[in-house]
Amino acid sequence: MSIRRPIRTIILLLSATFLFAAALQADPPENKGNKGKEKSETKDQGSGLDFDIDVGLSAMISAGISFGDARNLAVDFGLTGHKPLPPGIRKNMARGKPMPPGIAKTRMPDSFIHQLPHYNGYEWQLAGSDLVLVVSGSLVISDILKGVFD
Repeated sequence: MSIRRPIRTIILLLSATFLFAAALQADPPENKGNKGKEKSETKDQGSGLDFDIDVGLSAMISAGISFGDARNLAVDFGLTGHKPLPPGIRKNMARGKPMPPGIAKTRMPDSFIHQLPHYNGYEWQLAGSDLVLVVSGSLVISDILKGVFD
């Protein structure tokens, strides 16, 4: 009887060790890990930086307003005369990329914003002299109308 107890303990420990090792070697669940690379990777041609896009470009919406119509609204509301962003920052602003950090947020009048197309989950921002449609929260750029507020 004295030998059976240690053998049972050893068998139990070995079984637990094998089960633990098997669990470590198993594939992660479908929604975990890198198995199927769900995010599309894009390379920025200008700066050579790699970044991930959570929302595919095809899923993003366009501004839904022409440059001319947006410019006429800006003139009507007296929102012209804004200086463009510095060239380095302006070059990094592109559809599918997040808004560059450090851009001062300039509030546009609500009456002007209400004249623009409304999309749930998106918001309009003024960046330098550009009118930018971004995804709310993530601030990923969906569309840019450059020079509307020049």
